[in-house]
Amino acid sequence: MAVPAVHPAARSAAYDDELRALIEWVEGVLVPGYLAEPSADARWCHLWFEHTPAVARLHALWLAWQELTDPASCGHTGPSVWHRDHLAPACASCAAPAAPSPGAPRASTRSTTGCPSPCPAPGAWRHENS
Repeated sequence: MAVPAVHPAARSAAYDDELRALIEWVEGVLVPGYLAEPSADARWCHLWFEHTPAVARLHALWLAWQELTDPASCGHTGPSVWHRDHLAPACASCAAPAAPSPGAPRASTRSTTGCPSPCPAPGAWRHENS
């Protein structure tokens, strides 16, 4: 069930379940697979799931990924379409200086979203050996 981002006071159990699944996908697939190499201007907030615009954008990206990586629904070109039409624009818009995504340039001490910066990077950026 797709549930859009809502104010925390209006959250339901269905929203919380969807958010948990989104967090698993972002931290388990998106970050290690596509965002694992940080750059000097990388922006990320470890509390991205508390920022409604970030949740909305990442949820849309995840829904497209679910559909376009299923050969039964879109054939074998779906992943290419996802990369071109969904991932690339999402990454570009989230990295833009005026983006509604959480975080701030690493050189900053505080972002406009209220997150202290630099925010701790996703686990995949830490290159920890387990």
